[in-house]
Amino acid sequence: MATRPESEKDPPQPPSRGFLATVQEITRIYSSLPPRPSIEEVEAATSTVDTLNNEEQIKLNEISMQQQPPHDDVPQDLFSVLQQLKKTMVLFHTHQQRRDALYLLELENMFQTFGDLIQRASELVSGDTQKQKLPTIPEEHAVITEESETLVKEEEGRHKNVFHVVKPSLSAGDGSTEKLSLMKVATVIESCAGSGATILELRGKLVDQMEWLPVSIGKLSDVTEMDLSENRLMALPTTIVGLKALTKLDLHSNQLINLPHSFGELINLVDLDLHANKLKSLPATFGNLTNLTDLDLSSNGFTDLPETIGNLSSLKRLNVETNELEELPYTIGNCSSLSVLKLDLNQLKALPEAIGKLECLEILTLHYNRVKRLPSTMDNLCNLKELDVSFNELEFVPESLCFATNLKKLNLGKNFADLRALPASIGNLEMLEELDISDDQIKALPESFRFLSKLRVFRADETPLDLPPRELVKLGSQLCSIWLILSPRGMQNLCHQRRKRRGFGSGFAPYFAPN
Repeated sequence: MATRPESEKDPPQPPSRGFLATVQEITRIYSSLPPRPSIEEVEAATSTVDTLNNEEQIKLNEISMQQQPPHDDVPQDLFSVLQQLKKTMVLFHTHQQRRDALYLLELENMFQTFGDLIQRASELVSGDTQKQKLPTIPEEHAVITEESETLVKEEEGRHKNVFHVVKPSLSAGDGSTEKLSLMKVATVIESCAGSGATILELRGKLVDQMEWLPVSIGKLSDVTEMDLSENRLMALPTTIVGLKALTKLDLHSNQLINLPHSFGELINLVDLDLHANKLKSLPATFGNLTNLTDLDLSSNGFTDLPETIGNLSSLKRLNVETNELEELPYTIGNCSSLSVLKLDLNQLKALPEAIGKLECLEILTLHYNRVKRLPSTMDNLCNLKELDVSFNELEFVPESLCFATNLKKLNLGKNFADLRALPASIGNLEMLEELDISDDQIKALPESFRFLSKLRVFRADETPLDLPPRELVKLGSQLCSIWLILSPRGMQNLCHQRRKRRGFGSGFAPYFAPN
């Protein structure tokens, strides 16, 4: 049987009223849907669920590992009930925090189903299917064809990655600041990651229940400065290693117990603030942070510092005050750039001799410790300007300290019954402007004291000085120097010095020259 030429085929038939009504109904239903969650919101929800699942598992494992204290008269069954109660509470809290994220993911699944159905309807209307051949819509009904094409365009539009900047600080109506939930923080992270933001500031803006950061934090590869201080974070995710560009990180005043092993891979860090946490140790990789210049570990629970601290050759300022340090590692001497070292309020009994290798050191403070003596290498600290050894158990000050001739402030006070004398050559400290020997047991000032021509502040409260008399000490350091010169002992020493240097008849004028 002969086939009719293409030109002789029947013209396409217009769609029926029922067909058009069906397409319009499909369009109406789809148009009535609320906005589809953005890609950032979906990724934030996924990250939130992953983070909570991880946190939940860790906490459940910790509870399972808890053992009943020995010699405890609590029945084992009752102790087991307590453990189950704790586990149930963990599940309850994570369920509450997981709720919004799961709702959004379920919503996204529904939209995915809607999208698949709309795509299928569009294929059927356009005739783009191998399974069915439907009537082609003629030109007079083009509006319907355009409408059907719009279905696909709208669906594609819902998937477009449109970033809305989510501000970390949300102002409430009463002027207060709304804190961010895990879900909102995850959304902030997605927005920052997409926009290429370089600074993330979340100081004090996380809800109190939030102890973990979203695992998606590792997406912030462009961020150079991050402030997460004054929250209640207990741990950092291992994914933080993704913050390769990070140079400044502020985590002070949280509840951090430890740092992940991967923390040492943040090799571009320059400024790190970890003060006021619950840290007792640093990861073995910490020594890899060789670009660090500022490190604050104060107000934690450290009993020692790792040997790898010596790898931080760029470190300029180290603050470890208010810990439980009993000693410093000898490798501290390798921190050759160190200019400020704060060791106050610890349990130190001595400083390592390696301290003398810190030739750039300008400020060294270690008040409220148990130090009995200073290293003999103090004379190498040629740039030292301030030394505070007050409130210790110092028994004597080495003569070598008197060769640190740039010293301007020296606090030896409050060593009570232990410190009984100043070094004989203290007069070498010609740049000294402030000296405190309050509450010591020093009874006489060395004769070289009179050479401290720049001394402006001299404190000797509650120190039993006999030479010079206490009444004179109260009148100021210059009068003390004059007394030391004019007293018989001082006069004799002065004449001896004159004979050695210039011979007799030189007079006393140089010692009374204005400062």
